Amino acid sequence: MRVLVTGGAGYIGSHTCVDLLLAGHEVIVVDSLINSREESIRRIEEITGRKLFFHKVDLLDQEPLEAVFQESRIDAVIHFAGLKAVGESVIMPLQYYKNNIIGSLVLFEVMMHHGVRNLVFSSSATVYGDPASLPITEDFPLQASNPYGWGKVMLEQILRDLCQADPEMNIALLRYFNPVGAHPSGRIGEDPKGIPNNLVPYIAQVAVGKLSELQVFGNDYPTPDGTGVRDYIHVMDLASGHMKALEKLDTNPGLVTYNLGTGKGCSVLEMVNAFAEAAEKKIPYRIVARRPGDIASCYADASKAEKELSWRATRDIHAMCEDTWRWQSMNPNGYEE
Repeated sequence: MRVLVTGGAGYIGSHTCVDLLLAGHEVIVVDSLINSREESIRRIEEITGRKLFFHKVDLLDQEPLEAVFQESRIDAVIHFAGLKAVGESVIMPLQYYKNNIIGSLVLFEVMMHHGVRNLVFSSSATVYGDPASLPITEDFPLQASNPYGWGKVMLEQILRDLCQADPEMNIALLRYFNPVGAHPSGRIGEDPKGIPNNLVPYIAQVAVGKLSELQVFGNDYPTPDGTGVRDYIHVMDLASGHMKALEKLDTNPGLVTYNLGTGKGCSVLEMVNAFAEAAEKKIPYRIVARRPGDIASCYADASKAEKELSWRATRDIHAMCEDTWRWQSMNPNGYEE
């Protein structure tokens, strides 16, 4: 199968490209490199021993995207591309809506024009907002609490409408929980620009000495140790979820929605302790005030994906921390030489 991966030089995209190539698929990547580096493409090829086709294209620019579709007979699209920092989206909502929604609309239009009807869409657990109960199932009401999450809600609705208008469309909406970890080779991993927005890369940069200490936002939540609880999923488990979703689209299911998570909650301090064990060093941290918009707990019911995709997450937080530390210690400055 010839698969177009938007945002394929990014964190989740690069790991999914590895699985695609190893499974024998032909991979075409389009990425603007706004939040990623072309070095990741070279390392994907190094890990797999296979060539992929890379095009530096911004989805807001329709003409070069059309050229990519004209050049290659694409069978399916996995759509990762987009700005993804929740806090930044609150500060710059217009930029997030323009980039993530309009860029996606351009992609969908080009897909329609070229008769490409199979799509795996990168959604997020942020579409659930602050859930009334746990664990979260796919039929929970959608109630995002920030522009990033609302963008995902809007795009999901657009894709539902598209499926209703075109019965030949097959779309998998994958709602990720909290991706962490790295490829076990240590050659590709998460490479945030500037100070990380997410917990585990922040811990990793403290461990490697780039940052002095971790700030823990609140220890007065109604959780076992007072810190926020999230469902952390290894990026390689997430990549395998995309492979399973791609297989599902071959059965012409129309529109399907799946949570991708472990089904287990892990607190901030549990993750700090697990990382300290993996890195064999203390992680200094300081408790500070809660962040506006943060919720106490969030974790998935991923039983639907297990039942319908024969998929489940297999790696625990120790593997997540060990692989993250291997990546960070081997690449203290990420993809920068």
